[in-house]
Amino acid sequence: MTATGARSAAPPDELVARFRAALERLWPDGGKLGLAVSGGPDSLAMLLLAEAAIPGQFEVATVDHGLRPEAADECAMVARVCAERGVPCEVLNVTLGPGNVQATAREARYEALAEWGELRDVSAVATAHHADDQAETLLMRLNRGSGLSGLAGVREQGLLVGSIFMVPAIRPLLRFRRAELASVIEGSGLTPVNDPSNSDDRFDRARIRKALGDSPWLDPLALADSAAHLAEVGETLEWLANREWTARVVQTDDHIRFRRGSRLHGRMEDYSLGAVYEALHDRAPRAVVFEVIKQIMRQFDAEPRGKDLARLLDRLEAGEGGNVAGVLATVEGDDWLFRREPPRRTG
Repeated sequence: MTATGARSAAPPDELVARFRAALERLWPDGGKLGLAVSGGPDSLAMLLLAEAAIPGQFEVATVDHGLRPEAADECAMVARVCAERGVPCEVLNVTLGPGNVQATAREARYEALAEWGELRDVSAVATAHHADDQAETLLMRLNRGSGLSGLAGVREQGLLVGSIFMVPAIRPLLRFRRAELASVIEGSGLTPVNDPSNSDDRFDRARIRKALGDSPWLDPLALADSAAHLAEVGETLEWLANREWTARVVQTDDHIRFRRGSRLHGRMEDYSLGAVYEALHDRAPRAVVFEVIKQIMRQFDAEPRGKDLARLLDRLEAGEGGNVAGVLATVEGDDWLFRREPPRRTG
């Protein structure tokens, strides 16, 4: 599975310098870095780049989902590569629940990494997402009609959330191409793991990856830049939604009221022309309202699909009610009220 023994070519200096610069930007406080290494070419390349850029400042975790018989051997390979380099490494075994295999595996992996990161006192965990991954994610979600948060792809900085702990996550390879990372592996004496799901047409990402490879006129770095710009817009919308929440949302023990009416009442002559104009134009744009409703849903521990949430918003704007993900929304005058859907009667 891997050739071990004497090490040969070190990673190209230019790539090491770029990796070090990405860490300085995303991980300015330093400390001890955790690396999530699967044994695939991208994460192994990240391990070699870290060895060259920040020797002695990182540890490794590798996750066994138990999905394939080879998984235990692949994790053992990562542990062996780390041992040869004097890098601490821990194998994390996870059990998957029901549902979408890839999504469930990703959630379980991130939860395990968050718990590991907290226990090992790392200041951040780095994953090996790169520009081609980002481009594939953007195209895949465009094809699904995803909203802004989905089109933003993975962020350079975020959080890994476990059942108890949260650990900062960084993606220092998002400006690296897959081919560049492959060049790091060449001459290293390592043979990366080949995950068969990467070429399995049952998965959307594998089909998108093939389509992107067959379309050389598409630039993954440019697509990754677009995803980053969308992420910035998403942060702006979130900021505006928080302001709208503060101004118009009232939360009680059993419901949440989204006040949609004008803030002015009484006679027009009681207000300046500027105040009247502002009141007539102070309703937030639909995209901001959509984000507020997403936040309301989270208060009820509900995570509806974007399309379902958009249909609910259509109904509310038409003066009708609706329900989604166990949350009932009704219209009362100018206000929208949200509460848990009452249990259905049986018998």
